[in-house]
Amino acid sequence: HCSPCDIKELLCSSSNIPRSVTFQLQPSPSLVSLTILSQSHISRKVVSFYLFAPTEKEDMFQNVLSQVAEQFSRAFRINELKTEVTNRLAMLEKRVELEGLKVVEIEKCKNDLKKLRDEMTSRGGGSHASDFLGYSIKLNPRRDVPSYPKYTLSQETIEALKKPTFDVWHWEHNEMLSCLEYMYHDLGLVKEFNMNPITLKRWLLGIQENYRSNPFHNFRHCFCVSQMMYGMINLCNLPEKMTLTDMGILMTAAVCHDLDHPGYNNTYQINARTELAVRYNDISPLENHHCAVAFQILSLPECNIFANVELEAYKQIRQAIITLILATDMARHGEILDSFKHKVDSFDFTNEEHVTCLKMVLIKCCDISNEVRPTEVAEPWVDCLLEEYFMQSDREKTEGLPVAPFMDRDKVTKPTAQIGFIKFVLIPMFETVLKLFPQIEEIMVQPLRDSRDHYEELKQIDDAMTEKKTENMSLGGKKK
Repeated sequence: HCSPCDIKELLCSSSNIPRSVTFQLQPSPSLVSLTILSQSHISRKVVSFYLFAPTEKEDMFQNVLSQVAEQFSRAFRINELKTEVTNRLAMLEKRVELEGLKVVEIEKCKNDLKKLRDEMTSRGGGSHASDFLGYSIKLNPRRDVPSYPKYTLSQETIEALKKPTFDVWHWEHNEMLSCLEYMYHDLGLVKEFNMNPITLKRWLLGIQENYRSNPFHNFRHCFCVSQMMYGMINLCNLPEKMTLTDMGILMTAAVCHDLDHPGYNNTYQINARTELAVRYNDISPLENHHCAVAFQILSLPECNIFANVELEAYKQIRQAIITLILATDMARHGEILDSFKHKVDSFDFTNEEHVTCLKMVLIKCCDISNEVRPTEVAEPWVDCLLEEYFMQSDREKTEGLPVAPFMDRDKVTKPTAQIGFIKFVLIPMFETVLKLFPQIEEIMVQPLRDSRDHYEELKQIDDAMTEKKTENMSLGGKKK
């Protein structure tokens, strides 16, 4: 069962014979003569091996030889495997090196494209058919849970989170993430959807990293809307009237409602014929994009907070979240509010259509609820919004596109921007919700009326100053 090389190796090892000698086997009926020749063939040594008769001893000897041969074969195979593994490792290292070079080249290419895009922007050129906005969805968070600090919320913060008076300006991103995480646990959503708490953290990180650093439509706005939703859920006792699944839909839609917002509204997207407008056929391009990014993030196993929900239930949750995010398009404001007005006087919480309509109105309320908050919290948001509006109108002027008067820095002021919006959009919508939830009057509707009065006073002051300035100019002209 052994090869000649195996036998030679065995004999050399056991008899201290040099491996340079030559062996010759000379079998005979009763013994095997082994002649050992040196390299010069001068010396000769004969060793005889007696052959056993076919007995149990011979069988034993054969078994020993077989085992020795098998051990030798294994040893040789291990060496071969080591060689093969080493070769494969070298190949893989080479491939990794090449892939690394590719990544560097790709990053360089991206940087070059960004520089070119910025240069085109500064020159006011470029084609409207291309998407200058450069959508870059960071599906995998740059950091993972271990580097996400754990904050313990004080009892004071926990109570404040439930109220519309919560000051959203005093919190950094990690603290806002911890507050959102607390809301999901407090409402029982983690237990209801059997969420992995680590997956919830990773999902929130992915959400935060896919909000851009716009003046207004940023992660703080996302937190603002989500906190207001959490406040309305508590203030209106919604868990007593609706299901936990409804709570999960409301909160998740609020968190995701402006994902990857580019800072330029639907009117700009459509007029400039951007990639988003073309992709979504001018139908709520931004809101459709927010939905798409939300479910791209949820498609990652490490970020899928609904991974343990049954397929049919997940389909319904997905459709409901899409419905709510699409409802935040202000172009649909009149249609949605009219539908709710027709239902509110005979509202039925067991009617699925009624509940869906209410959820659409609730997310709309939260999305534009800044003026519900105290003046010192609300007013900075007006500055942020106007800054974003002015960025868009400046670009529209450069590109020869229509400019909305309420976005034109030469025509709009804070009072004129807010009075009409509060009087004709916010107050009518919140007063309709008030019919269903009387408890919101003091803490939500009355602040809106106060805010309207505040801006009307500011407008009167502005008008008086403008009139006085005009009179002074007229008098100056007469003196000349």
